[in-house]
Amino acid sequence: MSEETRERRTGESWLAGLSRAPATKPGETYGVPGQGDTVVLTVATIAIILFIWWLVTFMGWIEPLFVPSPGAIVTKFFDLLDRGFTGTSLLEHVLISTARVFGAFLLACVIGIPLGLAMGMSPAIRGIFDPPIEFYRPIPPLAYLPLMIIWFGIGETSKVLLIFLSVFAPVALGARSGVKSAAIEQIHAAYSFGASRWKVMRHVILPAAMPEILTSMRIGIGFGWTTLVAAEMVAATKGIGYMVLSASQFLQTPVVIVGIIIIAAIAYAFDMLMRFVERKVVPWKGRV
Repeated sequence: MSEETRERRTGESWLAGLSRAPATKPGETYGVPGQGDTVVLTVATIAIILFIWWLVTFMGWIEPLFVPSPGAIVTKFFDLLDRGFTGTSLLEHVLISTARVFGAFLLACVIGIPLGLAMGMSPAIRGIFDPPIEFYRPIPPLAYLPLMIIWFGIGETSKVLLIFLSVFAPVALGARSGVKSAAIEQIHAAYSFGASRWKVMRHVILPAAMPEILTSMRIGIGFGWTTLVAAEMVAATKGIGYMVLSASQFLQTPVVIVGIIIIAAIAYAFDMLMRFVERKVVPWKGRV
C-alpha cells in the first residue's frame, strides 16, 4: 500500500469518526458539561461551602462574633421575620429596598436604552453624551453621594437618583455597543428595499443589539444593588442596606449576614429571570 493511499484512508477514518460523534442536546456544546452536570456541580459547591462554614464554627476556630454558625444565621432570620428590626418588619425592609433598586433600574432602562441606541447610530449624539457618561462612570457612588444630598436633600429622590446613576452608565453603553452587532450588509439591504430609518432600527438594529442590551441590564442591576447600601447610609430608617449598616455599628454579625444573603438572593433571582428572558427573546445568542 502506497503512502498516499494510507494517508487518504487515515483521513477518511478520521472523518468517519467525526460523523459518529455523539449528538449534543440543544444548548450544549460537544465536550462541554450539559445543564444537568452544571446543576450537580452547583449543588455540590454550595454543600461544600456550607460544610466548611459549619466545621469552622463548630470547631471554634473563629469567634462567633466574626463568623456565626449557619444555625445562628437561620435562627436570626426567623427572629427577624417574627420581630422585625428597629420596629419595622423584615418584609417591609425588603420591599422598600427592592422598590428603590428596581425603580431606579426601570428609569435607567427607559432612558438609557434609547439613548444608547441613538448614540450608536448618530455620531453627533455620541459626541454629545459619550464624554459625560464616560467621565462619571468610573467614579464610585460614594464620591458623589454628598452632591446628591446637597442638591436633592436626604429624601427618596437622592437615594433613587444615586442608584439610577450607577445603573444608567452600563445600560446606555451596552445599548451603544449593541448597535455595532448589526451587520452593515443587513442595514444596506433594508434601505435598498425602501425601509425607513425607524423600520431599520426596529427590525434590524434592535434585534441585533438585544443580546448586548440584556447583558448590560444584568450588569446594571448588579451595580444597583451594590449602590443600595451607600444610598441608604444617609437619613434612612428602613431598607436592607440600612439594616446591614445599623447592625454593623452594634456588632450584630448575624443580622449583617442575613441582610447580605437576602440581597444576594434577590439579585440572583432577578439574574435567573433575565437569563430566562434571554433564552426566549434571543435564542440565537451564543449559537451563531
